[in-house]
Amino acid sequence: MRGIVAAVLACVCLSAPVVCMSAPAAPMKAVESTGLRSIAGWLKSRGVEGFLGADVADAIGIARAADVELIAARQRGFREDEVLRIAQLLDGDTLLFMVQAPGEAVKFYLSTVNGGFRKALTSYNGIVAPLGAAQAQADFREEVHYWVHKAVIE
Repeated sequence: MRGIVAAVLACVCLSAPVVCMSAPAAPMKAVESTGLRSIAGWLKSRGVEGFLGADVADAIGIARAADVELIAARQRGFREDEVLRIAQLLDGDTLLFMVQAPGEAVKFYLSTVNGGFRKALTSYNGIVAPLGAAQAQADFREEVHYWVHKAVIE
């Protein structure tokens, strides 16, 4: 009897990866969209009150009234292996991810919950420049993955 149970379990375990690999992969946009909604919901419920400065908003292209110096945000930040990551939710739909490693430029990834990735910029010594499109997309997906993981474990 034990031999039969072991054989059945072995077959299930061996066939499971084949089933998973043969299943069609979810489109990247759907995964990204689901991740962004999860992050936004987590920031709404578990984020702390914070602000985005007018200079950063202007540099990245976030609209604001001329007399507004600070834009309200729900945010979280983590430092791991000397890399600082901050996620901010602005106006309930705009997500801004910021990443800085020691000695490197600050990278900004702007997205909306409903529209996905919008743009990526880097800032170093006061100079702001766009990131290359292919690298920006890959880095953005990595940030979404990072923050979805944070939202799930908390």
